Amino acid sequence: MKKTGSEGKKGTITAGVMVLAAVLAAAVLFVGCEKKKAAGGDIEFSAVGEYPVTKTKLSMTMFAMSAPNVIDMQTNDFTKYLEDKTNIHWDFVTAPNESSTEKINLLLSSNDYPDAFMFNTPNVSTYGMKEHILIPLEDLIPQYMPNYWAFMQANPGLWAQQRQADGHIYAVASFNECYHCLFFNKMWVNTEWLDKIGLGWPQTTEELKAVCKKFLELNPNGIAITGSTTGWGEQFTDFLLGSFITNPGSRSFRDKLLVSPSGQIVTAANQKEYREFLRFMNDLYKMGAIYDGGFTQNPDQLRALVNQPGAPVLFFASGANVNQIDADVNPDLYRQYRVTPPFAGPDGTRIATEFKYNDLQENKLVITDKAKYPEAILRWADHFYTLQGYLEYQYGANLDGKDFVLNPSGEAGLNGRPALFRVINQYTAEPQNHDWQDVGLIYATADIRLGESTDQDIDIFSSAGLEKLLYVETAEKCEPYAQKPGQFDVIPNRLKLTADEANSVATVAVELAKYIDENTVAFIQGRRNIDTEWDAYLAGFDRIGLPDYLKVFQAAWDRSQGK
Repeated sequence: MKKTGSEGKKGTITAGVMVLAAVLAAAVLFVGCEKKKAAGGDIEFSAVGEYPVTKTKLSMTMFAMSAPNVIDMQTNDFTKYLEDKTNIHWDFVTAPNESSTEKINLLLSSNDYPDAFMFNTPNVSTYGMKEHILIPLEDLIPQYMPNYWAFMQANPGLWAQQRQADGHIYAVASFNECYHCLFFNKMWVNTEWLDKIGLGWPQTTEELKAVCKKFLELNPNGIAITGSTTGWGEQFTDFLLGSFITNPGSRSFRDKLLVSPSGQIVTAANQKEYREFLRFMNDLYKMGAIYDGGFTQNPDQLRALVNQPGAPVLFFASGANVNQIDADVNPDLYRQYRVTPPFAGPDGTRIATEFKYNDLQENKLVITDKAKYPEAILRWADHFYTLQGYLEYQYGANLDGKDFVLNPSGEAGLNGRPALFRVINQYTAEPQNHDWQDVGLIYATADIRLGESTDQDIDIFSSAGLEKLLYVETAEKCEPYAQKPGQFDVIPNRLKLTADEANSVATVAVELAKYIDENTVAFIQGRRNIDTEWDAYLAGFDRIGLPDYLKVFQAAWDRSQGK
């Protein structure tokens, strides 16, 4: 499976976005120019949208993350191709992901930083809003990035979401509209065990209890429900919370923040629906359906558990089954598991949370005040925001036709529509120097991701059929149950806080997450009594400082809505 990440194509248009039409009109007038002298010197530019960008070679410096499967960014075939295309040469400063933050901070503190940072970028709120090292881009992007700007025009909520608390946009974003990633909290069930149990697929929380009870009668040493604490979508409590209230995702929102139907920022963890969720989970725990290790184990331990002889696990939580079972190593076990839809709770609530903001990956390219020609950097970057640019940096420049085929005749994509492309030079984790793989600016829209040529008769239970399996399971079992208007909803992963706001909530955020985690497990395991200790639990939020914490995020949310 490749690039499961992803982040928000749907957003709310802020008041600031209402000026976009006027800005676009100015951009259109500029694009018609034949040439332009750069503001910072005597570099001559071609018209926007034409290549090369500059008439003479222009050299600049860029920090970029290195990757194990890219041998050398400086000598890479795609680097040289893009230099020939744009006439812009980059001297790269690189660091691996695990040390990139340290390297970035050293560069910025030394005042010897590059013209731009790509992929791994500095702290925008600090280096943009506070220290003004990063330059605002909201007026430059419409003029110099026609491809990127067209996408923003079609998705104005994305543009609004990128505004910082001071109203400026300091970065160019990546987009990875991974369809199955929008519903990454999935629960997989062993269908062979369901057949043996004989009660059918459970559709409600009460039916789930009955299935688990029967499973444990047939298999006393079995594990009915489990997951892990840190794996992608492996938090089983998050999936089951959807039977009571929208699950905001414990990895991004350990404080369980949601926006209510009336526009109030709240935490799910002190709502009446959460109390009923804990009561239900305690019932499952008392009958032995919940594996204790699911509260503490890591992804490797979950994988080992699922693969034990005899298929002892009935339900496990995971964003993708391939993270637990290798289709080539253990094909029989792999075929036994399918995604289950969420279970309807006592009042009919049945939500498979759509993490609608996860396909926006912010701050992937920033420009510093060292750059003499920021317009050149943006025009260079704009090539990435086309289908061809995306394919070229991922698979190669296709100069000899051996990297990919556009619009292959008679072939269909993952979604069954005419294919947009067929990949020849497949993605590899092995070191190579032909393309950038995952290092570039990602423009993987839903249409692009679903438009890759796919054998329509592919065995979805083979390793090659993984993307098709995830697409089918998401379309049939998850999307129909996405949160609806009038229900609690998720909020953007990173609401834009001012520096003072961020400082004011930093300590409370840690304490709040710990408080919710510890008490959730204590109520589920029965170490706290849901009937006699709920009021004391609620009082604890006030002691931690929840009211002031929510006020800060309410202010940030209101700003994002143009209030």
